Amino acid sequence: MPRATGAGRDAPEEPLGVSEPDPGASPLADEQRAVRFLADRLDEFRPRVALVLGSGLGGLLDRCEAAVRLPCREIPGWPVPAVEGHAGLVVAGRLAGVPVLGLAGRPHLYEGHSPARVALPVRVAARLGADTLFVTNAAGSVRARLSPGRLLLIADHLNLMGASPLAGPPRPGEARWPDLLGAYDPGLRALVRRAARAAGIPLAEGVYAGMLGPAYETPAEIAMLARMGADAVGMSTVPEVLAARAAGLRCVGVSCITNFAAGIGPGPLRHDEVLQTGRRVAEPFGRLVLGSLGALAREPGPVG
Repeated sequence: MPRATGAGRDAPEEPLGVSEPDPGASPLADEQRAVRFLADRLDEFRPRVALVLGSGLGGLLDRCEAAVRLPCREIPGWPVPAVEGHAGLVVAGRLAGVPVLGLAGRPHLYEGHSPARVALPVRVAARLGADTLFVTNAAGSVRARLSPGRLLLIADHLNLMGASPLAGPPRPGEARWPDLLGAYDPGLRALVRRAARAAGIPLAEGVYAGMLGPAYETPAEIAMLARMGADAVGMSTVPEVLAARAAGLRCVGVSCITNFAAGIGPGPLRHDEVLQTGRRVAEPFGRLVLGSLGALAREPGPVG
């Protein structure tokens, strides 16, 4: 176990700080530096799940047992989130009995990070031993029937970001041509649905569209997404899932619907309302994540 220590829709805000890579280093070299740094501080702790918590949802990691808490800016080469609601913290410990490497907040392409930098935390978690990615986000609803405050189990995604962390030279240990059939693992989705039923939490299911941002979408773009089959839209998640699948991780994702997208709701979109909805839904969302992890803990897997 690690040594214990005290130590949305996502719209841009004032930067909280950026962890710069080594000027002469490749993204792969930055990953190696981060792996060495974390491995040294986590003793022999091996995470089973990489848990990424989106806008306003990072407080769940306060429940980790025997946790090591590290600010992102202290980890060499690690990208630091620069968006309000993203704490920029890495937490290693046990949550609902599962060894997790948790990210309170994430970097985004629209902040100027490369796809490889956005995917770095997931790749590092994989190299530390994680076999599962549990990813969350705040998203806008493309469907009038999917109202703010609902939770959406991601069944599939549309990559409309115009970028992929898999572009460039092949990575050691990663599939060059990962198959994305079942990218959001059917078995894990069934597990989350069971956890939702057990906790009495309504859970929708649908397709997440990943857009580059940082501007919110136009009504015409939302109408296009609806015709393409999307149910929710956001500015994250897709690069992380692509990197995770290339590394062989199983993936599952849940969106917190924080607002109606442009042309669906009655008024303009505001980031503070996104955060308010995220805080309002944090309690049932936390119960869903903990219930899902508890069920996962009963499955065979690596021991942390």
